[in-house]
Amino acid sequence: MPSKRTRLIAGNWKMNNDLNEAKDLAQALVAPPTVDLRVVSCKGGVKESPIKLGAQNVYWEASGAYTGETSVAMLKSVPVEYCIIGHSERRDCFKETDEDENKKAKALIAGGIVPIFCCGESLETREAGEHVAFVTAQIKAGLEGVEISSGDQLVIAYEPIWAIGTGKTATADDAQEVCGAIRATLVEIFGQEIADGIRVLYGGSAKPENIAGFLEKEDVDGALVGGASLKADSFAAMVEKAGE
Repeated sequence: MPSKRTRLIAGNWKMNNDLNEAKDLAQALVAPPTVDLRVVSCKGGVKESPIKLGAQNVYWEASGAYTGETSVAMLKSVPVEYCIIGHSERRDCFKETDEDENKKAKALIAGGIVPIFCCGESLETREAGEHVAFVTAQIKAGLEGVEISSGDQLVIAYEPIWAIGTGKTATADDAQEVCGAIRATLVEIFGQEIADGIRVLYGGSAKPENIAGFLEKEDVDGALVGGASLKADSFAAMVEKAGE
């Protein structure tokens, strides 16, 4: 049975698109009024549209000598409403830890920005049958001590690392297995009522051809989209399917 939570399709453009390309893509996506869109790393073109604006990273300190970093207050001034944290590329390339993501989550929530907390396992972990334990441990460590009063203050994105940018995709049942375990872990942390309101997204080579199958699952509330979000027609098609 599909989730009753409002579906969310978030586009992570990564390090792609210049200003003009970003405006073109954002304007092309101002279509589905019933779906929340989190266009990550977008400059301009969204203020008068239903598209929400997200960032790809943040630093937890309020200010100081942290060359190259961006604070919560800086994001708020844009204004940004959502921010991705814990993406596997940040964990891998920049050696970010669960402790780092925990600090970011707390800083974002305190500043009124919704974290999109990413988690996911490697191929080796999945093949060893330890994927559920690994992902739920990430959730527990990354959200330790985090306090929220409603489910809309937090989004979780499950992205199996082996499926990001590889063309490989977990099945809808694979996604439900882990997303269901994530939901159960959120109940442990925040209680049933709040956990029921937290949206859990699937990411990892999500595209128009496969998104419908994921959205049919009870604990999959949308998608965090990478490559497909760079093409306006593909992203719009996914948003349209999410609104059905």
